[in-house]
Formats: sequence, structure tokens, C-alpha cells
Amino acid sequence: MNILILGGGGREHALAWAVMQNPKCDKLIVAPGNAGIAQIAECATLDIEDGERVVDFCNVNAITFVIIGPEAPLAAGVTDALEAANILVFGPSKAAAELEASKSFTKEICDAAEAPTAAYARFTEAGPARDYIREQGAPIVVKADGLAAGKGVIVAMDEAEALAAIDDMFGGEFGAAGAEVVIEEFMEGEEGSLFVLSDGETLLPIGTAQDHKRVGDGDTGPNTGGMGAYSPAPVLTDAVVQKAMDEIIAPTMRVMAERGTPYRGVLYAGLMIKDGQPRLVEYNVRFGDPECQVLMMRLGAQALDLMLACAERRLEGRRVNWADDHAMTVVMAAKGYPGAYEKGSVISGLDDIEETSRQMVFHAGTREREGRITAAGGRVLNVTARGDSLREARDRAYAMIERIDWPEGFNRSDIGWRAL
Repeated sequence: MNILILGGGGREHALAWAVMQNPKCDKLIVAPGNAGIAQIAECATLDIEDGERVVDFCNVNAITFVIIGPEAPLAAGVTDALEAANILVFGPSKAAAELEASKSFTKEICDAAEAPTAAYARFTEAGPARDYIREQGAPIVVKADGLAAGKGVIVAMDEAEALAAIDDMFGGEFGAAGAEVVIEEFMEGEEGSLFVLSDGETLLPIGTAQDHKRVGDGDTGPNTGGMGAYSPAPVLTDAVVQKAMDEIIAPTMRVMAERGTPYRGVLYAGLMIKDGQPRLVEYNVRFGDPECQVLMMRLGAQALDLMLACAERRLEGRRVNWADDHAMTVVMAAKGYPGAYEKGSVISGLDDIEETSRQMVFHAGTREREGRITAAGGRVLNVTARGDSLREARDRAYAMIERIDWPEGFNRSDIGWRAL
């Protein structure tokens, strides 16, 4: 079958790598892709948020299955356009994608589902939001309601930081995403990510991971899109996962179906766990980045089979075949990220790293210029490895980093510290 993946980051490189392991894939095109993806698949220029253009591209290129990577095309309704054209697609509808596109929508759904989550209030003006923060005190969490590329969440440890976040959001720091703000109770505990496939009726948990959002070692500094991840996440025990499925995921999916917007695709639930009890932090309607990288390393070729079964609404009876292993990815970012950073620096040493089913360098923000790989974004490489233990996976990943020559880049040195 001919497959199209929409997106051009590390998540999409990992998806492309897994899809290419499966003999069902005859041809793979990724739009727009990146320099790493171009080494294993065809890349194409395409406006991935324009449903009509995506449909036209599929018809011209005889695409039979589309996998949507990032959240923006989902929120723009690309799934709806593909389904209307009878093209098989993996990803929720525009209406279902509101679970990520609007924090306040998610809170309404959680209220209806009686799913345990943080107490909250929503605001459309800065003044009342500031008054609420002064009344509640810190620590407190301030969230831009809309999509903000994973950066619209401020975990404010003091009142001044929370008030500054309000000023930034209503001042346009996050564009339209900050026109409405949700302020939440600060939840104590350890955070983990649970990934579940839903075909509208059947739910299938497919893995757990733990991300590292802060830019610096020891979880210090500002939030980022993610500086590394590992899978599985020890905090998400079988008992905790079952609780999350019973008390959070299944009730949410039931309410979505009752509203006439059944959820089909992967649901990424960020959970806060304390004393064995999970509470929902937020939903994302796509694979996480960089969590996808560790999940795909562990799933391999079966990832395509699972996504196909989800899209074709035949998840019932499916199982995930997990190896008893671990995976870790370490993000290499351009110096200055998540603030201002320079593009165009040359990355050397990648050709010296053997890429196998146990170790891969997934490209995120890269471009090829005159035969050389250059940095073209904030998060640039995802150095990813599997091992029989998390320590082995970590050691392999950091050994790979030692072989990469990129003075303009940096990475955290403590990914996996909670588990290790």
C-alpha cells in the first residue's frame, strides 16, 4: 500500500521508520519531512493543514492510507476532508481533536465524565485571572487554552511567575492560543504518559512513557517541547494503568461518543500519579514528541498494523506484542532553545553511527545543504536506543551522542533520572 505521513519532526521520522519495517508498505511519502526522513522515504512539499490539497495529493499519488503526525492538521479538519473523500486516515476528526485544541473543552468533558483532574477556572480577561491567582496562591498552573506547540503551559512555583504568565498570554505571547486562559490547581505527584488507541468503540492501551519537559538537568529551567523520554514508565504500573482506563479514558470516550463525536486515533493522556491514584493533566490527540520515538523503537513493524486496525475500526481482539525491553531518547537542541537560537550550523559524525533496530538517530529540525546535515530548528536530533534495561538503553544513547560533533548543540545529561 502507498502511505502518506503528514509532518516533519522527530515524531514523524520515528513513525516513518516503523512503517518502513512493515512489508505492507510499498511506498512511503512524508510531507514535508526532513533531512533524516529523506534518507528512508520520499519527501514532498505540501500544505498539510489544507484538507483539499491533501486529498488532491493523495489522489494524484494513489495514497491509500494517511497517518497524521502533528496536532495542527487534526485541529484544522484534515481527517474530515480525507474521510469525505473515502481515503483511510489515522487521526481524530476536527470535533474530537478539541480534546487538545481547547483546554476548557477538555475540562468540560472531564466534568461530564467525572474523570479525576485538577480543579480549575477559565478566563478571557487578564484582570479577573490575576485576582484568582492572588486568591489561590502558588504553586499554580497557567495554561493557554489553544494550541501552543507544547509551550503554552506554565507551572508557576510563585505568584510573580503566575502573574507574568497571565501578562504574556493575554499580551499575545502565544497568539490566538492565549485569548482564553485556564488556571489549574497544582497537582503533586509524578507525571507519566499513557497512550491508547481508540476506534470509536474499542480501547487498546499501547504503551507508557515519561517525558522531560524542563530544559535543564534536574528538571530546571523553562518548559520545552520535551528534552527526552523513556519507555516504559515505572510509575505507570499495571494497576495504575487499569485505574486510568476505568476512571479517566473510558468515561471520556463514552462522553465523546454520546456527544456525536466518537474519538478515533491515538489518545495521549498526561497523568499525575500520587499514592497509586492517577489524575488527568491533559489530553493530546496525537503521539507525543519525543515519546513517539521510544514507543516506535519498541513497537517496530507492528505499529503500522495497529494504526491500520484503528483506522479500519477493527481494534477488538487486537493485542500489542511487547518485548521485555526499554527505550530512551535524548533530544539534542540548538543552544539558546527554548529561547532564541541560530539555524544553519553543521552537524557532523552522524554517518559514523550505525542505525539498527536497537539504535537510531531520529531527525527533528534538520536540513541537507550541499551534502551536509544542518540544524533547522530548536529541537534538532532525537538520539534513541533500546536495551534490556533502562540503564543499558541510556548508556547506548549517550554513547551515540559522544560520536556526534555539533558544538552549537546541547542536551540534558540526566534523562531517565527518576527511574534510575
